[in-house]
Amino acid sequence: MDMLPAAHDQLLEMDWAALSHAERVKWLELEGFVMLPDLLTPEQLRAIKAELARLPLAATDYSDKQLGAQNVQWTDSPQVIDTIAHPEVTSFLERLFGDELVFTSCVYALSRPGHPGIAIHTDAQPYGSSIFGKQASSPRLVRVLYYLDDLTLEKAPLLVIPRSHLSLHADGNPYSRYIGHPDAKAVTCRAGSAAIINQTVFHANFPNVSAEDRGLLAIAYRPAWAGPIEDIEDWDPNRVARLPEHVKPLFKSRNTRHIDYNVPNRPTGMRRDAPGISPGRWGY
Repeated sequence: MDMLPAAHDQLLEMDWAALSHAERVKWLELEGFVMLPDLLTPEQLRAIKAELARLPLAATDYSDKQLGAQNVQWTDSPQVIDTIAHPEVTSFLERLFGDELVFTSCVYALSRPGHPGIAIHTDAQPYGSSIFGKQASSPRLVRVLYYLDDLTLEKAPLLVIPRSHLSLHADGNPYSRYIGHPDAKAVTCRAGSAAIINQTVFHANFPNVSAEDRGLLAIAYRPAWAGPIEDIEDWDPNRVARLPEHVKPLFKSRNTRHIDYNVPNRPTGMRRDAPGISPGRWGY
């Protein structure tokens, strides 16, 4: 099987903790990703890993060293479910979007020693796909990747092609997949940190050439206006009713779309200022 290249020559070094809110927004919008360091305490990490260790895992179709579990939000995993409403992450995303948050998915992925690396891909499929379904057609979505183990160059670090989400070239077709790229960067971090990725950026992870597992909890959100192109199966209201009260508000209808399809050319009451589309949002 083809292997992704080693990560050592592609390391991206950044003092992520030094970034202001505006600088974080700029990294996410311009580069396609940003790292939020040290979000989970050692105690939270131990509890999350203990919960995830109870779950049945399925291997991917390309490697028995890459395992995962879908829909973790419906399992007996209270610490994981609490993480869906992590206050630092949700407050950042609410400011980023300027909109209500809609939770869309919670997935656990385990890269075992010998994992060959994921093909470089996007999580955005504007017409849906057999892998992600119609939910991937949402025009704005971010995925928060909580790393449950130290992410080293040997232990399946994040691979990202900065600014690839900005391309108008056919190579940027979000359905494309690549086995490598000379401009790919490797991103490392301490356990408990999280990378936030724009769904349209090309990303993956490098092989796990260490002797240890690398666990990842991926939680996705979108702004309330950015619904999928057509209705999808909604959350089971009985399951939502059993969630903690502080988590329930994120489980809005999966088909929430705050748009006006019949907007006229010159609607009444138009604003003269919109900070969310001003370069000032990047700290200028």
